[in-house]
Amino acid sequence: MSQIRTSVMFDMRAPAFGTPTAELYAAALEMAAFADEAGVASVNLMEHHASEDGYLPQPFVMGGGVAARTKRCRISLGAVILPLHDPVKIAEQIAVLDLMSNGRLQVIFGAGYVAEEFAAFGVSLKDRGRLLDQGIEVILRALHGERFQAPDGRPVFVRPLPVQKPENILIVGGGVEASAKRAAKFGLGISPLRPELVDIYEAECAKLGRQPGPRFSPAGLSNVHLTRDPEATWAKVMPHLKHVITEYAKWADAEPNSNSPFRGLLTNDEALKRCGMFNVMTPEELVERAPVAVSEHGSISFMPLIGGLKPETGWESLELLKSVLPKLQRRPVAA
Repeated sequence: MSQIRTSVMFDMRAPAFGTPTAELYAAALEMAAFADEAGVASVNLMEHHASEDGYLPQPFVMGGGVAARTKRCRISLGAVILPLHDPVKIAEQIAVLDLMSNGRLQVIFGAGYVAEEFAAFGVSLKDRGRLLDQGIEVILRALHGERFQAPDGRPVFVRPLPVQKPENILIVGGGVEASAKRAAKFGLGISPLRPELVDIYEAECAKLGRQPGPRFSPAGLSNVHLTRDPEATWAKVMPHLKHVITEYAKWADAEPNSNSPFRGLLTNDEALKRCGMFNVMTPEELVERAPVAVSEHGSISFMPLIGGLKPETGWESLELLKSVLPKLQRRPVAA
């Protein structure tokens, strides 16, 4: 049996109709500190670039702010779009942030799929798989303290080194079979978009004679918002949900091979309420549903500022989460 995990997530989207950006960042850091004190397992920060609504482009910078405001929670960055970045610089950032957080960092690497981002960084989408593999190899070797020559001929030597072993920091994300096999190949954990990839990952680990690393299935209950009045809160949250879905769908529709769950998602109010990707419920409903809805490797995720939501609405959810978190932590989930 395993205990139910909880995470609070921030993407920092700030559409024009929502909360001003500066206010949103201040609220996110306050909320991270509150969630940490309440006992939430992780604070998750995402990455995208050149988004009109200001989607968080620098999770390592934001992660430093979270590290300074928290003491216990994991700080999870992801998916970090590794093909867009110099892996040596990413290795340095990982080491410094893991030291700042005293070994609480987790970094999920993804291949990326948004064409505009790759164009902005001068990288071809066709090269993303190769660059992801090369980047992971360079980062692993660098964080193990090696002095070596990178595939492009550069000398690599990274100091300082992180608190944790690199294999305890790095996770491979993705929505295709190749991501599961990549995670097994490098001896890393996996955070897949589809739960069936966990089985492929475990089978590949067995084939390679490796012990599986951490496995993070898609959240059993995702984007949860707690309230005493679900109908009234749906009305407050709905414009922000629709914004998020619309923006993700634009990216997904522009990339035929995207595995985004937002592709083709219905955007009328009742369909959104039923689709399960967003959940507005009372604390009592959460406690009742969680043991059944959350699998062994799943979790419950909260986005208190989703789509530029007003902080006071997000605070309502976090305060209620704090009140029921002890009950959730005592409720095991079946494997």
